[in-house]
Amino acid sequence: MGPLAGYRILELAGIGPAPMAAMLLAELGATVLRIERTRPSGLGIPKPARFDLLHRSRKAIALDLKRPQGAALVLRLAARADALIEGFRPGVMERLGLGPEPCLARNPRLVYGRMTGWGQEGPLAQRAGHDLDYIALAGALGAIGRPGQKPTPPLNLVADFGGGALYLALGVVAALLETQRSGKGQVVDAAMVDGAASLMTMFFGMYAAGQWRPERGANLLDSGAFFYETYECADGKFIAVAAIETKFFAELCCRLGLAVDDLPPQHDRARWPEAKEKLAAIFRRKTRDEWCRVFAGSDACVAPVLSLEEAPHHPHARARRSFVEIDGILQPAPAPRFSRTALADPTPPEEPDPQSAEALLDWELAADEIAALKAAGAFGSSL
Repeated sequence: MGPLAGYRILELAGIGPAPMAAMLLAELGATVLRIERTRPSGLGIPKPARFDLLHRSRKAIALDLKRPQGAALVLRLAARADALIEGFRPGVMERLGLGPEPCLARNPRLVYGRMTGWGQEGPLAQRAGHDLDYIALAGALGAIGRPGQKPTPPLNLVADFGGGALYLALGVVAALLETQRSGKGQVVDAAMVDGAASLMTMFFGMYAAGQWRPERGANLLDSGAFFYETYECADGKFIAVAAIETKFFAELCCRLGLAVDDLPPQHDRARWPEAKEKLAAIFRRKTRDEWCRVFAGSDACVAPVLSLEEAPHHPHARARRSFVEIDGILQPAPAPRFSRTALADPTPPEEPDPQSAEALLDWELAADEIAALKAAGAFGSSL
Protein backbone atom coordinates (compact mmCIF):
# COMPACT_ATOMS: atom_id res chain seq x y z
CA MET A 1 0.00 0.00 0.00
CA GLY A 2 1.16 3.54 -0.69
CA PRO A 3 2.87 5.10 -3.73
CA LEU A 4 6.36 3.95 -2.66
CA ALA A 5 5.39 0.27 -2.42
CA GLY A 6 8.19 -1.86 -3.85
CA TYR A 7 11.01 0.49 -2.88
CA ARG A 8 13.51 -0.67 -0.25
CA ILE A 9 15.30 1.80 2.00
CA LEU A 10 18.01 1.32 4.62
CA GLU A 11 17.98 3.61 7.65
CA LEU A 12 21.12 3.96 9.72
CA ALA A 13 19.41 4.88 12.97
CA GLY A 14 19.89 8.33 14.48
CA ILE A 15 17.68 10.78 16.32
CA GLY A 16 15.01 13.29 15.31
CA PRO A 17 14.88 14.22 11.64
CA ALA A 18 16.38 11.09 10.04
CA PRO A 19 13.98 8.72 11.85
CA MET A 20 11.04 10.93 10.95
CA ALA A 21 12.10 10.94 7.29
CA ALA A 22 12.34 7.14 7.45
CA MET A 23 8.90 6.97 9.06
CA LEU A 24 7.42 9.15 6.31
CA LEU A 25 8.98 7.03 3.57
CA ALA A 26 7.82 3.81 5.25
CA GLU A 27 4.28 5.09 5.60
CA LEU A 28 4.28 6.10 1.94
CA GLY A 29 4.73 2.39 1.28
CA ALA A 30 8.50 1.78 1.15
CA THR A 31 10.01 -1.21 2.94
CA VAL A 32 12.37 0.42 5.41
CA LEU A 33 14.87 -1.47 7.56
CA ARG A 34 16.22 0.42 10.56
CA ILE A 35 19.74 -0.56 11.57
CA GLU A 36 20.41 0.21 15.21
CA ARG A 37 23.82 0.22 16.82
CA THR A 38 24.58 -2.50 19.36
CA ARG A 39 26.21 -0.18 21.88
CA PRO A 40 24.38 2.46 23.92
CA SER A 41 24.61 5.71 21.99
CA GLY A 42 23.13 8.19 24.44
CA LEU A 43 20.90 9.47 21.65
CA GLY A 44 17.51 10.91 22.34
CA ILE A 45 15.37 10.81 25.47
CA PRO A 46 15.00 7.25 26.83
CA LYS A 47 11.47 5.86 26.75
CA PRO A 48 9.84 2.45 26.29
CA ALA A 49 10.03 1.43 22.65
CA ARG A 50 6.25 1.48 22.14
CA PHE A 51 6.21 5.23 22.78
CA ASP A 52 9.03 6.04 20.35
CA LEU A 53 6.56 6.82 17.58
CA LEU A 54 9.16 8.04 15.08
CA HIS A 55 10.25 4.38 14.88
CA ARG A 56 6.87 3.10 13.79
CA SER A 57 5.99 1.30 10.52
CA ARG A 58 9.29 -0.52 9.93
CA LYS A 59 11.41 -3.40 11.14
CA ALA A 60 14.75 -3.07 12.91
CA ILE A 61 17.91 -5.03 13.50
CA ALA A 62 20.90 -4.26 15.71
CA LEU A 63 24.32 -4.47 14.06
CA ASP A 64 27.80 -3.97 15.42
CA LEU A 65 29.10 -1.75 12.64
CA LYS A 66 32.62 -1.85 14.06
CA ARG A 67 32.82 -5.55 13.30
CA PRO A 68 33.75 -6.32 9.69
CA GLN A 69 30.76 -8.63 9.41
CA GLY A 70 28.35 -5.88 10.47
CA ALA A 71 29.68 -3.29 8.00
CA ALA A 72 29.86 -5.90 5.27
CA LEU A 73 26.20 -6.74 5.81
CA VAL A 74 25.23 -3.09 5.40
CA LEU A 75 27.07 -3.03 2.07
CA ARG A 76 25.23 -6.17 0.99
CA LEU A 77 21.92 -4.64 1.95
CA ALA A 78 22.84 -1.38 0.19
CA ALA A 79 23.35 -3.40 -2.98
CA ARG A 80 19.70 -4.47 -2.73
CA ALA A 81 18.34 -1.08 -1.64
CA ASP A 82 16.89 1.79 -3.62
CA ALA A 83 17.97 4.33 -1.00
CA LEU A 84 19.95 4.65 2.20
CA ILE A 85 19.53 7.41 4.76
CA GLU A 86 21.86 8.31 7.61
CA GLY A 87 22.06 11.11 10.14
CA PHE A 88 25.62 11.05 11.49
CA ARG A 89 28.16 13.86 11.55
CA PRO A 90 30.15 14.22 8.33
CA GLY A 91 32.86 11.57 8.11
CA VAL A 92 31.35 8.98 10.47
CA MET A 93 29.97 6.77 7.72
CA GLU A 94 33.26 7.05 5.84
CA ARG A 95 35.17 5.88 8.92
CA LEU A 96 32.87 2.87 9.14
CA GLY A 97 33.59 2.06 5.50
CA LEU A 98 29.98 2.82 4.62
CA GLY A 99 30.26 6.21 2.92
CA PRO A 100 28.75 7.00 -0.46
CA GLU A 101 31.75 5.75 -2.45
CA PRO A 102 31.70 2.07 -1.38
CA CYS A 103 27.90 1.97 -1.30
CA LEU A 104 27.55 3.42 -4.80
CA ALA A 105 30.28 1.10 -6.01
CA ARG A 106 28.10 -1.80 -4.89
CA ASN A 107 24.92 -0.22 -6.23
CA PRO A 108 25.32 2.58 -8.81
CA ARG A 109 21.56 3.29 -8.66
CA LEU A 110 21.55 3.92 -4.90
CA VAL A 111 20.16 7.18 -3.57
CA TYR A 112 22.30 8.05 -0.53
CA GLY A 113 20.46 10.47 1.75
CA ARG A 114 22.50 12.36 4.36
CA MET A 115 20.88 14.31 7.20
CA THR A 116 23.02 16.74 9.18
CA GLY A 117 22.54 19.99 11.03
CA TRP A 118 25.15 22.10 9.26
CA GLY A 119 25.72 20.19 6.01
CA GLN A 120 28.54 18.04 4.69
CA GLU A 121 30.98 20.94 4.42
CA GLY A 122 31.47 24.48 5.70
CA PRO A 123 33.10 25.94 8.82
CA LEU A 124 30.40 24.54 11.14
CA ALA A 125 30.08 21.10 9.53
CA GLN A 126 31.75 19.26 12.42
CA ARG A 127 30.07 21.23 15.18
CA ALA A 128 27.37 19.72 17.40
CA GLY A 129 23.98 21.39 17.32
CA HIS A 130 20.24 21.03 17.72
CA ASP A 131 17.12 22.50 16.17
CA LEU A 132 17.38 25.74 18.12
CA ASP A 133 20.92 26.37 16.86
CA TYR A 134 20.00 25.79 13.22
CA ILE A 135 16.96 28.07 13.23
CA ALA A 136 19.00 30.68 15.10
CA LEU A 137 21.54 30.81 12.29
CA ALA A 138 18.89 30.66 9.54
CA GLY A 139 17.10 33.80 10.76
CA ALA A 140 13.97 31.95 11.81
CA LEU A 141 14.38 32.03 15.58
CA GLY A 142 15.05 35.75 15.67
CA ALA A 143 11.72 36.36 13.94
CA ILE A 144 9.61 34.32 16.37
CA GLY A 145 8.40 35.93 19.57
CA ARG A 146 6.49 38.82 21.02
CA PRO A 147 7.58 42.45 21.16
CA GLY A 148 10.12 43.20 23.86
CA GLN A 149 10.54 39.51 24.66
CA LYS A 150 13.31 37.07 23.84
CA PRO A 151 12.94 34.67 20.88
CA THR A 152 10.50 31.81 21.46
CA PRO A 153 11.57 28.22 20.64
CA PRO A 154 8.84 26.83 18.32
CA LEU A 155 9.19 23.28 19.67
CA ASN A 156 11.65 21.51 17.34
CA LEU A 157 9.31 21.68 14.38
CA VAL A 158 11.18 24.11 12.16
CA ALA A 159 14.66 22.62 11.69
CA ASP A 160 14.39 19.01 12.85
CA PHE A 161 11.13 18.14 11.20
CA GLY A 162 10.26 20.90 8.71
CA GLY A 163 13.71 21.82 7.42
CA GLY A 164 15.22 18.41 8.15
CA ALA A 165 12.97 15.36 7.86
CA LEU A 166 10.68 16.75 5.17
CA TYR A 167 13.53 18.05 3.02
CA LEU A 168 15.40 14.75 3.34
CA ALA A 169 12.30 12.76 2.38
CA LEU A 170 11.59 15.10 -0.53
CA GLY A 171 15.20 14.90 -1.67
CA VAL A 172 15.20 11.10 -1.56
CA VAL A 173 11.94 10.84 -3.50
CA ALA A 174 13.14 13.39 -6.08
CA ALA A 175 16.41 11.51 -6.52
CA LEU A 176 14.54 8.21 -6.91
CA LEU A 177 12.47 9.77 -9.69
CA GLU A 178 15.62 11.03 -11.42
CA THR A 179 17.24 7.60 -11.12
CA GLN A 180 14.41 6.15 -13.21
CA ARG A 181 15.56 8.38 -16.10
CA SER A 182 19.34 8.28 -15.67
CA GLY A 183 19.89 4.88 -14.11
CA LYS A 184 22.34 6.54 -11.73
CA GLY A 185 22.20 7.13 -8.00
CA GLN A 186 23.48 10.18 -6.16
CA VAL A 187 24.02 11.75 -2.75
CA VAL A 188 21.32 13.93 -1.18
CA ASP A 189 22.90 16.45 1.23
CA ALA A 190 20.03 17.60 3.47
CA ALA A 191 21.11 20.10 6.13
CA MET A 192 18.69 21.39 8.71
CA VAL A 193 20.16 24.90 8.55
CA ASP A 194 19.54 24.93 4.79
CA GLY A 195 16.00 23.61 5.14
CA ALA A 196 15.16 26.12 7.87
CA ALA A 197 16.48 28.94 5.66
CA SER A 198 14.40 27.62 2.75
CA LEU A 199 11.28 27.71 4.92
CA MET A 200 11.97 31.42 5.50
CA THR A 201 11.86 32.25 1.76
CA MET A 202 8.59 34.19 1.90
CA PHE A 203 9.77 36.26 4.84
CA PHE A 204 13.05 37.21 3.17
CA GLY A 205 10.97 38.41 0.22
CA MET A 206 8.69 40.45 2.47
CA TYR A 207 11.70 41.92 4.26
CA ALA A 208 13.32 42.91 0.96
CA ALA A 209 10.08 44.58 -0.10
CA GLY A 210 9.90 46.59 3.14
CA GLN A 211 6.87 44.64 4.32
CA TRP A 212 8.53 42.91 7.27
CA ARG A 213 10.18 44.67 10.17
CA PRO A 214 13.21 43.08 11.84
CA GLU A 215 11.81 43.46 15.36
CA ARG A 216 9.72 40.60 16.76
CA GLY A 217 5.99 40.91 17.23
CA ALA A 218 5.60 43.85 14.85
CA ASN A 219 4.43 42.08 11.72
CA LEU A 220 1.48 40.42 10.08
CA LEU A 221 2.24 36.82 11.08
CA ASP A 222 4.32 37.09 14.26
CA SER A 223 1.61 38.28 16.73
CA GLY A 224 1.97 41.94 15.77
CA ALA A 225 -1.37 42.12 13.96
CA PHE A 226 -4.50 42.10 16.13
CA PHE A 227 -6.31 39.98 13.53
CA TYR A 228 -3.61 37.26 13.59
CA GLU A 229 -3.29 36.55 17.28
CA THR A 230 -4.36 34.32 20.13
CA TYR A 231 -6.73 35.62 22.81
CA GLU A 232 -7.45 34.38 26.30
CA CYS A 233 -11.05 33.47 27.06
CA ALA A 234 -13.06 33.61 30.27
CA ASP A 235 -11.98 30.09 31.29
CA GLY A 236 -8.26 30.70 30.79
CA LYS A 237 -8.23 28.80 27.50
CA PHE A 238 -7.32 30.41 24.19
CA ILE A 239 -8.81 31.11 20.79
CA ALA A 240 -6.78 31.64 17.61
CA VAL A 241 -7.79 34.44 15.24
CA ALA A 242 -6.36 34.55 11.70
CA ALA A 243 -8.77 36.85 9.82
CA ILE A 244 -6.26 38.28 7.34
CA GLU A 245 -8.33 38.85 4.20
CA THR A 246 -10.83 41.71 4.17
CA LYS A 247 -13.91 39.51 3.83
CA PHE A 248 -12.78 37.23 6.63
CA PHE A 249 -12.03 40.23 8.83
CA ALA A 250 -15.55 41.54 8.17
CA GLU A 251 -16.96 38.15 9.18
CA LEU A 252 -14.91 38.25 12.38
CA CYS A 253 -16.32 41.64 13.26
CA CYS A 254 -19.87 40.51 12.46
CA ARG A 255 -19.62 37.43 14.72
CA LEU A 256 -18.22 39.61 17.49
CA GLY A 257 -21.22 41.94 17.17
CA LEU A 258 -19.08 44.75 15.78
CA ALA A 259 -19.10 46.87 12.67
CA VAL A 260 -15.78 46.96 10.84
CA ASP A 261 -15.51 50.67 11.71
CA ASP A 262 -15.78 49.87 15.45
CA LEU A 263 -12.16 48.76 15.28
CA PRO A 264 -9.16 50.72 14.01
CA PRO A 265 -8.36 50.27 10.30
CA GLN A 266 -7.15 46.72 9.78
CA HIS A 267 -3.76 47.62 8.33
CA ASP A 268 -2.95 50.70 10.42
CA ARG A 269 0.08 49.25 12.24
CA ALA A 270 0.29 52.16 14.64
CA ARG A 271 -3.14 51.25 16.01
CA TRP A 272 -2.68 47.49 16.19
CA PRO A 273 -1.99 47.58 19.97
CA GLU A 274 -5.20 49.54 20.53
CA ALA A 275 -7.25 47.10 18.48
CA LYS A 276 -5.64 44.17 20.24
CA GLU A 277 -6.72 45.52 23.63
CA LYS A 278 -10.30 45.83 22.40
CA LEU A 279 -10.42 42.29 21.09
CA ALA A 280 -8.75 40.94 24.23
CA ALA A 281 -11.49 42.52 26.37
CA ILE A 282 -14.21 41.06 24.14
CA PHE A 283 -12.80 37.52 24.12
CA ARG A 284 -12.53 37.51 27.92
CA ARG A 285 -16.32 37.72 28.11
CA LYS A 286 -16.96 34.11 27.07
CA THR A 287 -15.32 30.72 27.49
CA ARG A 288 -13.40 29.16 24.63
CA ASP A 289 -16.16 26.69 23.84
CA GLU A 290 -18.78 29.44 23.92
CA TRP A 291 -16.75 31.32 21.32
CA CYS A 292 -16.53 28.16 19.23
CA ARG A 293 -20.31 28.11 19.11
CA VAL A 294 -20.38 31.80 18.13
CA PHE A 295 -18.02 31.17 15.22
CA ALA A 296 -19.43 27.80 14.17
CA GLY A 297 -19.98 27.62 10.41
CA SER A 298 -18.32 30.96 9.74
CA ASP A 299 -15.38 32.05 7.57
CA ALA A 300 -13.95 34.24 10.29
CA CYS A 301 -10.81 32.05 10.49
CA VAL A 302 -11.17 31.41 14.21
CA ALA A 303 -10.24 28.13 15.90
CA PRO A 304 -9.84 26.86 19.46
CA VAL A 305 -6.30 26.37 20.72
CA LEU A 306 -6.38 22.68 21.63
CA SER A 307 -4.05 20.70 23.85
CA LEU A 308 -2.38 17.43 22.86
CA GLU A 309 -5.13 15.71 24.83
CA GLU A 310 -7.94 17.58 23.08
CA ALA A 311 -6.75 17.69 19.45
CA PRO A 312 -7.48 14.04 18.52
CA HIS A 313 -11.07 14.36 19.74
CA HIS A 314 -12.08 17.43 17.74
CA PRO A 315 -15.00 16.59 15.42
CA HIS A 316 -12.98 17.49 12.30
CA ALA A 317 -10.07 15.29 13.36
CA ARG A 318 -12.50 12.45 14.04
CA ALA A 319 -14.25 12.89 10.69
CA ARG A 320 -10.96 12.80 8.78
CA ARG A 321 -9.45 10.16 11.02
CA SER A 322 -6.45 12.42 11.51
CA PHE A 323 -5.41 10.40 14.54
CA VAL A 324 -5.35 6.63 14.97
CA GLU A 325 -4.96 4.39 17.99
CA ILE A 326 -2.15 1.86 17.58
CA ASP A 327 -1.09 -0.44 20.41
CA GLY A 328 -3.19 1.62 22.81
CA ILE A 329 -1.48 4.91 21.87
CA LEU A 330 -3.42 7.70 20.17
CA GLN A 331 -1.14 9.26 17.53
CA PRO A 332 -1.21 11.21 14.26
CA ALA A 333 -2.21 9.21 11.19
CA PRO A 334 0.07 9.01 8.14
CA ALA A 335 -0.16 11.90 5.69
CA PRO A 336 -0.77 12.96 2.96
CA ARG A 337 -3.59 10.96 1.42
CA PHE A 338 -3.79 9.31 -1.97
CA SER A 339 -6.88 8.49 -4.02
CA ARG A 340 -5.58 5.25 -5.51
CA THR A 341 -2.53 4.07 -3.55
CA ALA A 342 -4.00 4.44 -0.08
CA LEU A 343 -1.69 4.41 2.95
CA ALA A 344 -1.87 1.67 5.56
CA ASP A 345 -2.23 2.40 9.24
CA PRO A 346 1.14 2.62 10.99
CA THR A 347 2.51 -0.41 12.79
CA PRO A 348 3.91 -0.07 16.33
CA PRO A 349 7.58 0.77 16.86
CA GLU A 350 9.67 -2.40 17.09
CA GLU A 351 12.73 -3.27 19.09
CA PRO A 352 15.54 -4.68 16.93
CA ASP A 353 14.72 -8.29 16.10
CA PRO A 354 17.04 -10.35 18.32
CA GLN A 355 17.15 -13.12 15.73
CA SER A 356 17.38 -10.60 12.86
CA ALA A 357 15.88 -13.27 10.63
CA GLU A 358 12.43 -11.99 9.73
CA ALA A 359 13.63 -8.53 8.69
CA LEU A 360 16.55 -9.83 6.63
CA LEU A 361 14.51 -12.48 4.83
CA ASP A 362 12.59 -9.55 3.33
CA TRP A 363 15.95 -8.47 1.87
CA GLU A 364 16.62 -11.81 0.16
CA LEU A 365 19.20 -13.14 2.61
CA ALA A 366 19.05 -16.90 3.06
CA ALA A 367 18.49 -18.43 6.49
CA ASP A 368 21.95 -20.05 6.51
CA GLU A 369 23.59 -16.68 5.74
CA ILE A 370 21.73 -15.09 8.62
CA ALA A 371 22.80 -17.91 10.95
CA ALA A 372 26.45 -17.44 9.93
CA LEU A 373 26.26 -13.69 10.60
CA LYS A 374 24.70 -14.34 13.98
CA ALA A 375 27.48 -16.81 14.86
CA ALA A 376 30.08 -14.21 13.89
CA GLY A 377 28.60 -11.73 16.38
CA ALA A 378 27.32 -9.25 13.81
CA PHE A 379 23.94 -8.99 15.50
CA GLY A 380 23.14 -7.87 18.98
CA SER A 381 20.84 -5.84 21.16
CA SER A 382 20.65 -2.07 20.90
CA LEU A 383 19.91 -1.80 24.61
